[in-house]
Amino acid sequence: MSRVENASAAQPSQHSATRCGLVAVVGAPNAGKSTLVNALVGQKVAIVSPKAQTTRAKLLGVAIQDDVQLLLVDTPGIFDPRRRLDRAMVAAAWGGTEGADVLAFVVDAKGGLPPKVIEIAETLKDRREPVYLILNKVDVADKPKLLLHAERLNAIAPFAETFFVSATTGDGVAELKNALAAAMPAGPWLYPEDQVSDATERALAAEVTREQLYLQLHAELPYASVVETEKFEDREDGSAEIHQQILVERPTQRAIVLGKGGARIRDIGARARAELAALWGRPVHLYLHVKVKPGWDEDRGVYRDIGLDWVD
Repeated sequence: MSRVENASAAQPSQHSATRCGLVAVVGAPNAGKSTLVNALVGQKVAIVSPKAQTTRAKLLGVAIQDDVQLLLVDTPGIFDPRRRLDRAMVAAAWGGTEGADVLAFVVDAKGGLPPKVIEIAETLKDRREPVYLILNKVDVADKPKLLLHAERLNAIAPFAETFFVSATTGDGVAELKNALAAAMPAGPWLYPEDQVSDATERALAAEVTREQLYLQLHAELPYASVVETEKFEDREDGSAEIHQQILVERPTQRAIVLGKGGARIRDIGARARAELAALWGRPVHLYLHVKVKPGWDEDRGVYRDIGLDWVD
């Protein structure tokens, strides 16, 4: 069922009292936060990849459950920062919790409890808001260890609720969504019933292309690149014309993105174009080029374009 269909089916009657609240989704990198947000919304609003630290900036997904509108803040993974971009991402993660009605702490149940997960739990124990523990990826986790993980984390920070889910298969997601909806305060909806995200089409286009970089290129290169949408126009025939540049740090990285005879960049563009066309329901003309820009991660303008604050 599409998000619009879901919203229409769940539209509250004139006489029903609506509720609306903010849920901040936090956790270590690669815990499955973006996949969970997509599952709760009912369609893709955040990019995902098997690589850690795919999410760079906060993104709001809008989900509806009966008369409740859930505003889901998908945040970057919390890790030990080494450079300015890392610090900005971690700052965005904790900043995304401000004003939340509920915090959702997502843990990769397959990955166990490494020191960073324990550290995040220690930080969350002093929060005033209710914090829900969500053990994700239960479909591939070691089942006997799930309760042990839950017990150990609850001993550190007694969580308001604990859930076992698989954002990929959908197991436990409906129960989690119902619980989040029940915890939201009374109030008017803040977004139209058919809106699924606060991201503009321009921003989404850059994210979808970046997702393809993560999916198609080897481990380190995506972290050394950024996608900027230089031009976005609606053509008279209803199609979208998009020009983007992919910034990398070195000429050797540019060669990798281009691929032999330009094959890699064409494939990246073709897959991003197809996904955007499917998401928007209209033709997309996507033009990509790769530019070498040493130190792009020290450019304030790049931070502004990708939705991050400049941090010292």
